[in-house]
Amino acid sequence: MAASDRRTFLFLQGPLSPLYGGIADRLALSGHRVRRINFCFGDWMHWRRPGATAFRGRVADWPDFIAGYLERNGVTDVVLHGDRRIYHKIAGDAARARGIAVVATELGYLRPDWMTIERDGTSTGSHFPLDPDAIRDVAARLPKTDLTPRFANSFWLVAVPDVLYNLANVAFFWAWPHYQKHTIYNPLTEYLSAGIRLLGAPRRNALARKRLDKIAARNLPYFVLPMQLEGDFQLRDHSPYCGMEAALREIIGSFARKAPRDARLIVKSHPLDAGREPWRRMVGRMAQKAGVRHRVHYLGGGRLDAMLKGASGMVTVNSSAGIEALRAGVPVKCLAPAIFDVAGLTDQRPLDAFWLNSARPDRALLADFLQALAGSVQARGSIHSREGLQEAIRTMAARLEARDLNSGGAYVDPPPRVARARALGAPL
Repeated sequence: MAASDRRTFLFLQGPLSPLYGGIADRLALSGHRVRRINFCFGDWMHWRRPGATAFRGRVADWPDFIAGYLERNGVTDVVLHGDRRIYHKIAGDAARARGIAVVATELGYLRPDWMTIERDGTSTGSHFPLDPDAIRDVAARLPKTDLTPRFANSFWLVAVPDVLYNLANVAFFWAWPHYQKHTIYNPLTEYLSAGIRLLGAPRRNALARKRLDKIAARNLPYFVLPMQLEGDFQLRDHSPYCGMEAALREIIGSFARKAPRDARLIVKSHPLDAGREPWRRMVGRMAQKAGVRHRVHYLGGGRLDAMLKGASGMVTVNSSAGIEALRAGVPVKCLAPAIFDVAGLTDQRPLDAFWLNSARPDRALLADFLQALAGSVQARGSIHSREGLQEAIRTMAARLEARDLNSGGAYVDPPPRVARARALGAPL
């Protein structure tokens, strides 16, 4: 490799997986310099290779630290997972101010076989086009992508790395005393709650199927509301809601006022809900207050795909479950900007109007959207599958080295969703 082609990649926090370490190995084999900054013991566990520096200071010390690090090490590319984490927001701003490329990764917009990899930011910070014609143009420029699922997710590859990472941080907190985690719960109490909840999963799934069967047997119209996790940055940073409680109150109130009198609202728990919040009781109280207690059902289990089969629509804050609903041909209403909240795909009218005569997604535009998304800001692979992990390492390393990000013209500046998100009150 010519010296002029050699780049210096700085990896910050990655997903709870060997993904970033594997990508780094491939880039190093190609002749690039690879660096890493660890913020906690869990980070160290996922980076067992040379080139790492430990940051043990306070968040207030981080801006000066990262500015000096970028300049001293000649960094050309910063790679980070979750661009709204406090350390990542500061590092991203410092990198852009110096003309350094920022690459943001996340779990895929398309599930379960994909990872997200974009220039600058994801979600409302994504530069992926919002205009339907621009999306069609991107799809026309890119090679056709096979969207057939290839990898099966493993529950253990979701749960075990999470537990090991967070418990290690608890055990070795003294070595990184100023680390500010991006999660909102104490991991010890969260895992205890999750373990108890896991024991009741078969019963909750059976009850959910029974409730859904009763609604279907009566041929009643129903809408689905997928819950999002309280710690989800999609909710905390990319929407005007500080949590699901405020969103639930707004949705249930609108449903009570405007939905058909025979319609039902199914509030579906998140698959990874640890049971910390009494959602069933809270939903019941809200529905009782709105006068629709018998028409609103909280389901603590069940499969989303089964619920979508007969659904009249889905209402979501900005969950990626909306893409699953669109692919099932179900009308979708978003309360905050999402990557898929595009005219012709989702309902653009106020929520009160959605409950009546909601339009199904334009199938041709949806096909173009999925092709454009997969070909430009998604990489094949999954951290929750052993085979998928190796595929993600291979495809993401190749994309990074080739600077093949937001290809096919899928980069609009400024990010086209930010202004609306801020106008709604998202704390961006």
